[in-house]
Amino acid sequence: MNKFTERPAVFLLAVMALLVSCGTNTKKDSEEKVRKERVQTQVLQQREIARNLDFTSVLEGYETMNVAPSLTGIIEHIYVEVGSRVKQGDMLVRMDQNQYKTTKLTYANLTIEMQRMEALMESGSISQQTYDQTKLSFDQTKESLDFLEVNTYVKAPFQGVISAKNYEDGELYSGQAILTLTQINLLKSLINIPETYFPLVKEGMKIELRSKIYPDKTFPGTIEIVYPTIDPATHTFQAKLRIPNSSELLRPGMYTYTTLALGKEQTIVVPYQAVLKLQGANDRYVFLNDNGVAKRVAVTLGQRFDDQVEIISDEIKEGDELVVVGQARLVDGVKLEIVNTETANAAE
Repeated sequence: MNKFTERPAVFLLAVMALLVSCGTNTKKDSEEKVRKERVQTQVLQQREIARNLDFTSVLEGYETMNVAPSLTGIIEHIYVEVGSRVKQGDMLVRMDQNQYKTTKLTYANLTIEMQRMEALMESGSISQQTYDQTKLSFDQTKESLDFLEVNTYVKAPFQGVISAKNYEDGELYSGQAILTLTQINLLKSLINIPETYFPLVKEGMKIELRSKIYPDKTFPGTIEIVYPTIDPATHTFQAKLRIPNSSELLRPGMYTYTTLALGKEQTIVVPYQAVLKLQGANDRYVFLNDNGVAKRVAVTLGQRFDDQVEIISDEIKEGDELVVVGQARLVDGVKLEIVNTETANAAE
């Protein structure tokens, strides 16, 4: 056979090889399209849990006052030191008295003048206009005297402890608080509660507080105020706690752990590792077996119990199949192959 007759045969073989190769690639592509992810699932069931929510908070004095008179001037005398305990009405600070004493003398003279004007008014010896002018001056002076008295002789508005002192006797008061008075026999704190529990939290509910300083003690408290709005950034709302502290074991600034009991409830609890987290965000999600196909569902985490966690979602119900092994490889819509525990572990 010459070279001219060999060429068609070589060409024919090349075409056949190409067709075989294309057929193999098409078969591989088809296999890739129907490839299934091997996973293990768990049928979800509701479980009764004790709804106890734990929070951390920092204690504050129920009332804290910066003693800062509305008058500038010389501080004549400070009656207390840091740590001094005071009762309501106790004298704290005496400011320069000159303006107060001058106004007091003016008021005394106007009092006498006002008595004379009332007598003259009754006899008809003065006009109503003259009487009204004197009465206005008397009232204005009385108002000024009351203001000066409060701000010259500064008294404690409630029982507490002096927690800061920023001046000494004879210094010029220029606006910074002279003292800080803090109530410690009654405390408060704020806790941030996930919005999911907003319908369950009511004013008057009892709470318990613990501190690492007193590991064997619990301290009672009450929810005094439930704030009416939800923070759109954190999806939490605040509750103000009222904490009696007659023993004064707790102090403002202490770090405490707060437990709020909301009773028992039926809910869905799953293995913690079955819940995935979206990178770069705090969004959580799980995968369900939806007739052999992976279905991604966004969830909110609730209460945690060791290696189990409560999940909350309107799209999840009892009887659904949750992917608990192999979920990290899944994307929404991929086909699933359900395997037993041993096989799934081997696949991992």
